[in-house]
Amino acid sequence: MHELGIVFHIIKQVEEVANKNSVKEVTKVVLEIGEVSGVVPKYLHDCWKWAVENRSEHMKNCALEVISLKATSYCKDCERMYDTVKSGRICPYCQSKNTYLVTGNEVSIKHIEVKDEN
Repeated sequence: MHELGIVFHIIKQVEEVANKNSVKEVTKVVLEIGEVSGVVPKYLHDCWKWAVENRSEHMKNCALEVISLKATSYCKDCERMYDTVKSGRICPYCQSKNTYLVTGNEVSIKHIEVKDEN
C-alpha cells in the first residue's frame, strides 16, 4: 500500500506551506489523482484519516477531497488524442502503437484551504 507514503509526503508538503505562511490550521486539501496513477482513492482516504490525526501539527481535522483526472493518450502517427483506459496503448483511430500518455498518472495538490483566524 503506497498510499500511506503518498499521504505522508502530502502532509509534509502542506505542513511546510503552513509553516511558511504562519497558518495555524489547514481545513481541507484537494488532490488531483490520475485514473491510471495506481493510487486507490479509498485507501488514500483511510490513510489520510489516521495520518492527519496522528502525524500533523496543522491538520488534525483536515478534510481530503480527491478529483479524478481522466487518462488521455496521444497518437504520434495520426495526431489524435484518445481515452487511454478504453483503448490502452493502441490508438483506436489508426491502430498505431506509437502513442504516449498525456494525462492521467498525476498525483498533485490542487489547493489547500485554511481556517480564517479573523
